[in-house]
Amino acid sequence: MTLNENQILDNWNEFLGYIKKYITGDRKQQLLDFYSKYEERFALMPASHKPQYHNCFPGGYIEHVNRVIRGTIKVNQLWNEFETKSSHTEEEAVFSAINHDLGKFGSFEHEAALPNPSEWHVKNRGEIYTFNTQLDYMTVPDRSLWILSQLGIPVSKNEYLAIKLHDGLYDEANKPYLLSYSAETKLRTSLPYIVHQADLMAARVEFEREWLDKLNNTPVEEPKVTVKPTPQSKPVQVPENKDLKNIMDTFFN
Repeated sequence: MTLNENQILDNWNEFLGYIKKYITGDRKQQLLDFYSKYEERFALMPASHKPQYHNCFPGGYIEHVNRVIRGTIKVNQLWNEFETKSSHTEEEAVFSAINHDLGKFGSFEHEAALPNPSEWHVKNRGEIYTFNTQLDYMTVPDRSLWILSQLGIPVSKNEYLAIKLHDGLYDEANKPYLLSYSAETKLRTSLPYIVHQADLMAARVEFEREWLDKLNNTPVEEPKVTVKPTPQSKPVQVPENKDLKNIMDTFFN
């Protein structure tokens, strides 16, 4: 997947449009100033470092964020239709979506993702980009919140939780928040679930676009499994299309 210059520009203008439309007060101009200052970096950032994930190409980051914003608005509307208790504002929902992956930006001095100089890693592992080791290690949500704090942009409690927890249970660190069995310790806002669902949907759409046709059109050969002999056994050739139970039965019987 690649984007041309016009597509990248259209995506960037769409992104800025969400800030102008949904964000209010001083935060609107603070976000516009920050994103505009680093316009070229943001506009050309990938969303991930390898195609096996999603949107690993120049411009992939903003395209992904726009999709998450659109998804968040629609998922938020769906939750409202199902009569969830009002726990957050639409601005909080959009603000969280805009900045959910901000940590992928890196720092003010250093980009987080750099073109991989290793041809071997690009060819054999599909790692088109590599992490910039000049940066201290931080998780993407933690770096997102840290950047906002350095910019002096206030973040509400709901926004903080939504950005921090947007990866859902894919991040082990989120378990204390999302696997609570006590009413008192359960989340009191639905926003983290809404942003997570939008992010999950966006990433899945981007994966399907990149891979589904390729995978469905490529025949997959069943591998032949050969058990190497030991001093007490003879080589065993396992026929194709046997599941693990049959393989184990063949080996031990």
